[in-house]
Amino acid sequence: MGTAAVGRSSTTLVMAVAILASFVAFLDGSVVNLALPAISEDLSGGLATQQWVVDAYLLTLGALILVAGAISDAFGRLPVLRIGLLVFGLSSLACTLAPTAGVLIVARGFQGVGAALLVPSSLALINSGVGPDEQPKAIGTWTAWTGTAFVVGPLLGGVLVDTLNWRWIFAVNVVPVAVTLILSQRLVEPPRTAPRPRIDVPGAVLAAAGLAGTVYALIEGQRLGLAEPVVAVALGVGVGGLLGLAWRETHTDHPMIPLRMFAVRNFGVGNLATTFIYAGVSMGMLVVALFLQEVAGFSALTAGLATLPVPVLSFLIARPVGVLAGRYGPHLFMAVGPVIAGVGYLLMLTTGPDFNFWTQMFPGLVLFGIGLSVTVTPLTSAILAAVDREQSGIGSAINNAISRVAGLVAVACTGIVVSGQLDYAAFRRVALVTAVLFIAGGIVSAVGIRNGEHHPDRVTPEAAAACCDRVTAPPR
Repeated sequence: MGTAAVGRSSTTLVMAVAILASFVAFLDGSVVNLALPAISEDLSGGLATQQWVVDAYLLTLGALILVAGAISDAFGRLPVLRIGLLVFGLSSLACTLAPTAGVLIVARGFQGVGAALLVPSSLALINSGVGPDEQPKAIGTWTAWTGTAFVVGPLLGGVLVDTLNWRWIFAVNVVPVAVTLILSQRLVEPPRTAPRPRIDVPGAVLAAAGLAGTVYALIEGQRLGLAEPVVAVALGVGVGGLLGLAWRETHTDHPMIPLRMFAVRNFGVGNLATTFIYAGVSMGMLVVALFLQEVAGFSALTAGLATLPVPVLSFLIARPVGVLAGRYGPHLFMAVGPVIAGVGYLLMLTTGPDFNFWTQMFPGLVLFGIGLSVTVTPLTSAILAAVDREQSGIGSAINNAISRVAGLVAVACTGIVVSGQLDYAAFRRVALVTAVLFIAGGIVSAVGIRNGEHHPDRVTPEAAAACCDRVTAPPR
């Protein structure tokens, strides 16, 4: 098979590269939560180390994903995706060999850099390389197959942690990275049809400083106290960076975050809903994994098997939901799905010292899996349909950044909700907060998302299948 240009090559090849590129990042995320107790026991550091192993990755991913999306739009999806894969693969090896918690945390940060480069580029490949009539189905397929990472992850992670050690969960990234790099060589970038956008470097620096300082203060403030000088300085830098970013983005001709995108109703409302939904996903699944092992006494493998309903349901439901959302619109799915997920966590409020997984947690996990599967594909489709194809990298990056930053802050705040000690009462508090976050996301979607209501130069997911082959940008 010869080299094919993105946009003219077979949908199958484009989808294979997009799915595999995202798969490595999602696989890593699904494995790490199960390995946290083993990492903490081996390298010490307690809850703070566990939080930073998760947040170092989310921090660099969230801080850099916006500028990575802009770089993808400026220099091409495929070159940026390939660089991201190389960085991700090398940093995975560094995690595998990390001798201390500090080295592991730094390596996890570099993993986030790689993921920031490859995740928006992979979705942008779908937006630019798949026709609008196939896009809802393609996004559903992408969601379903990348969701298999959450099936493979817990099983593979549990086996590796229990039979070998936690280091192998990072080593397994090398194979999908290599396969994706090989397949990507059979695609080439299409000719550019618009001027190359400029990159807002000062905005990227302010975003990174604002996120890093704020998250450091949230995590270390629980241990050291906000009065500790290093925490106070970090908080000042973080807040200052975020305020500076807000000013910068409204006073430059080339913002990293094009605020005009948010004028499209479904794009703005969809990203607000994303904030609540992904904060709930990150906080809820992290604490479920820790609770099952550290409180309920499950092994890593058993805990992985226990959470299988979520990814299995995603694999089975995401693609058909994508087709239905393309036909009937995203409103109903985005309104009902998060509420179902929230009710799932409300069912987990029955957990107690007489813990029974099948009656106290399994029904909630099933509902959570159904609700999340009903939500994700329509949410992604609605947001991407509001983005000019020339800006699909930054549009995808904005949504990814919001979801990652929401997860980042939620994980950082987990220690506050838990109050330093994870037990049955603490788990019930987290379950309640998680349920509230999901239900809030459903309410936002119910009130704000519209079927058939769009900017004059935009088409909605359901309309895209019936009309034009390009979604144009709002007036400058």
